[in-house]
Amino acid sequence: MTKSSRQHGDGAPSDGRPPVPEPTFAERVRTLVYRSLTGTLSTVSKKHPGVPFGSLMPYGLDEKGRPTFLISTMAVHTHNVSNDRRASLFVSQADAWGEPLNASRVTLMGGAGKVPDAELEGVRERYLARYGNASYWVDFDDFSFYRLEIEDIYFVGGFGAMGWVTVDDYYSAEADPLSDSAQGIIKHMNEDHSGALVLLASRYAGVEADEALMTSVDRLGFQVRIKSGVDVMSRRIGFLREARSPEDARKVLVEMVKSARGHEGGAHE
Repeated sequence: MTKSSRQHGDGAPSDGRPPVPEPTFAERVRTLVYRSLTGTLSTVSKKHPGVPFGSLMPYGLDEKGRPTFLISTMAVHTHNVSNDRRASLFVSQADAWGEPLNASRVTLMGGAGKVPDAELEGVRERYLARYGNASYWVDFDDFSFYRLEIEDIYFVGGFGAMGWVTVDDYYSAEADPLSDSAQGIIKHMNEDHSGALVLLASRYAGVEADEALMTSVDRLGFQVRIKSGVDVMSRRIGFLREARSPEDARKVLVEMVKSARGHEGGAHE
């Protein structure tokens, strides 16, 4: 379970309804780390002791979800972790819609070191599956695979959603089944069905919206950024049932829009 967390305000219904079901923080971290390709690797500077040194870093994931790095002996961050293994990887949602601070982000903290020889084959295979171009330099003598051994995790899921996640919960979680299709669903809804999102915000979030923008989606529902008069807020809307594929999501969204239109018509009778 999450060690400590805080979720309130934007994520909660404003009319006294029960909270909308959503993935755990551990699932959201696993999904974010799976979907992203690069992060900021912070190491402890060898040249300036005690000072953090940040590097843009592509990363792979091993079978447990630990980040792996293919780095050169010439790189400053390699010198740093050879001197002090303490490190963290910061990953942020790169495809966020709307307010940047509403994007999900996570910091994975621990120690970085070389991947043991017995595990190199699997780490190499998984890394090259994400970064095919790395095959041109993966066998250079001055490149080696390193791995972050995660010791703690801090997650921020947007305004009012934040907390520590245990390593065991992270390892046991799975990426959301809509991970690979989420951005396409969001883009389609925002560009082609903005009016339907306004209707859904009214029916299922209880907010009379002037504008509504889908900012994230998962198997249990989606988040919308709503403009209502001078107010701007974020609300979560739950699916009527779990959606484990893009087709499931399409069907349930169509059903929800039809229901909302029927409800709207009934309200004016």
